[in-house]
Amino acid sequence: MASVLLSLSSISSSTTKPRTCCTQTPPVPPLTTFHNNKQQTFLLKKRDLLFNLGLSSAAVLPLTLLKEPPYSLAREVEVGSYLPPSPSDPSFVVFKATTKDTPALRAGNVQPYQFILPPTWKQLRIANILSGNYCQPKCAEPWIEVKFENEKQGKVQIVASPLIRLTNKPNASIEEIGSPEKLIASLGPFVTGNSFDPDELLETSVEKLGDQTYYKYVLETPFALTGTHNLAKATAKGSTVVLFVASANDKQWSANQKTLAAMLDSFQVLI
Repeated sequence: MASVLLSLSSISSSTTKPRTCCTQTPPVPPLTTFHNNKQQTFLLKKRDLLFNLGLSSAAVLPLTLLKEPPYSLAREVEVGSYLPPSPSDPSFVVFKATTKDTPALRAGNVQPYQFILPPTWKQLRIANILSGNYCQPKCAEPWIEVKFENEKQGKVQIVASPLIRLTNKPNASIEEIGSPEKLIASLGPFVTGNSFDPDELLETSVEKLGDQTYYKYVLETPFALTGTHNLAKATAKGSTVVLFVASANDKQWSANQKTLAAMLDSFQVLI
């Protein structure tokens, strides 16, 4: 009898004993792992993150996973859906930069500006490190204000440079900074994205719009990161030199040279 009870007790014990071999909770990665991968996590768009995790749009995730680093205001849709048509040419729309668009405009370090662009272009996001957000209003190096692109036609961007980088004279005009050739020698690398060779400069010209003077450039830049063809237009206002750059590769340039030139010609600082 004792043997039977012992056997039953053994069976009961074995059946009620917790099974731990397959129910262990996977180890939680250390917090430092999340910090080390923070930048990579930020770069994922929210919809991509939800897709990769296999979650529906109604799923609840920690805000720290979904939150992106602050960027200059940009809309990843065609600009024709929200910008007004150009009064002079309805085939273009007008972009007028405001304090909502860039840190420098909010800081009063750059005067508002405008230019036209085709309605099918899209505005690109600019990370803080490139937008000058961390150094306004006393940035020592140039920064990118806004950037727009169309894969078939090219891209344009506004680059702003602190005046003190080019001259010691406060509120200097662009003529007081120097000749067109002198200015592009200093700002050329911000047109090409890497280096500038004076032999890449094909043409320079000077344009007057009211009391404001602009230097214009045509460059052929076979080794540039921005594109093999670049157009640029610069002016000085207040404590900043503002540079408009239109870039294209060979295929884009052959079909859209006139469009890019029209965008360049339309650029002006609003006084």
